[in-house]
Amino acid sequence: MKKKKENKCRPGPTINTGCCTVTSIVTIDEKGQMVLPKDVRNAMGINAGDKLAVVSVGHEQDACCLMLMKANALNGMVKIKIDTALKEKDAKDEER
Repeated sequence: MKKKKENKCRPGPTINTGCCTVTSIVTIDEKGQMVLPKDVRNAMGINAGDKLAVVSVGHEQDACCLMLMKANALNGMVKIKIDTALKEKDAKDEER
């Protein structure tokens, strides 16, 4: 019998700070991975295989937070850069 993985997501009370809403707390595992809670994925329309852009706010060491955005929601030059990076990543993944 396969051991059930412990759920590392802690949905809690929603915290609204005015400009954004904290909907859950996630844990990064030893592989550097995290799980987006199902209710968050459903609410945001995120499905298996969707590409998310990790956006840092601030500059390098002074970054204050990270955001996830659907890659297809980006526009302009940012979208061109992200699309190029995704194509390069997909090509490397296919080589493996």
